[in-house]
Amino acid sequence: MKATVLGAAGGIGQSLSLLLKINCHLISELSLYDVVNSHGVGADLSHISTNTSISSYLPENDGLQKALCGADFVIIPAGIPRKPGMTRDDLFSFNAKIIASLAEGVARYCPGAFVLVISNPVNSTVPVFAETLKKFGVFNARKLFGVTTLDIVRAKTFIADLTNKKPQSFRVPVIGGHSGATIVPLFSVGAPEAYSSLSYETKSALIHRVQYGGDEVVEAKDGKGSATLSMAYAAYALVNQILTAVTSGLDNEVVSYIYLDDSIKGASELKSKINGLDYFAIPVKLGKEGIEIIDSQILDRIDQAEGDMLEEAIEKLQGDISKGVSFIRGQ
Repeated sequence: MKATVLGAAGGIGQSLSLLLKINCHLISELSLYDVVNSHGVGADLSHISTNTSISSYLPENDGLQKALCGADFVIIPAGIPRKPGMTRDDLFSFNAKIIASLAEGVARYCPGAFVLVISNPVNSTVPVFAETLKKFGVFNARKLFGVTTLDIVRAKTFIADLTNKKPQSFRVPVIGGHSGATIVPLFSVGAPEAYSSLSYETKSALIHRVQYGGDEVVEAKDGKGSATLSMAYAAYALVNQILTAVTSGLDNEVVSYIYLDDSIKGASELKSKINGLDYFAIPVKLGKEGIEIIDSQILDRIDQAEGDMLEEAIEKLQGDISKGVSFIRGQ
């Protein structure tokens, strides 16, 4: 397997590339691309004594083409992180153009690759990516994943802290989107006993912390950084799950922000429950060709409070999705 990291010299990209180099035996070649410093990152990683080979590229000399050609997986942390005082709209205006250009590269040079989009705001950048692939006639909804895994990592970690249990003992699905109130952690589904033991105030604080955990990190770093290390870990975990699923069929359920294509089993049923949204973070079953089944029935198991959060998330997601779609269709 060849994996390409677009934005490999950034805070997420470097940490993610390190994890892929030292831990992922399924990747034989790791290709790094960025507008600056990718050669330095590549040289550094190439000294690590694992079997994954390293190549690195800059934009000149057809670097993007060389980085992408033959790629089976493309992971995209490229773009700028959110800074203090920056709105999601500000972030989108910077990152949408970057994502569109990289999507065009994928469409031209590795249209059959699995693509994992980390670049924020994910609620809008994934539609940008999908619409670009559609323009080139190569869009495959089964292979496009918006990375929302950090919300799950946070949910498991934070409830474990409150209940003195190990994070690994919980499987908390987090649905909806990947920003603020669009993030809907389903503690009643993934940690029913532990969650029910908490007071109302503690539950509310827990949910808020999952939804706005990124702000906590930005503040702790005094505005000089964002959640890069935890995001890299979360992205690596998703990459590893998908790789394992497509190569062996094992561990084949993940949660991701995806396009609800009607050809995927469960998509139509889910859309009927979420006001017809085309994109949503939801548990999915994977196979060798990507997403096979969408778990629409999970919404039948949530409690009233989570149902209320879901309604708010749906309303906000409509605007986020429309922004990404309009960005490409308006060009």
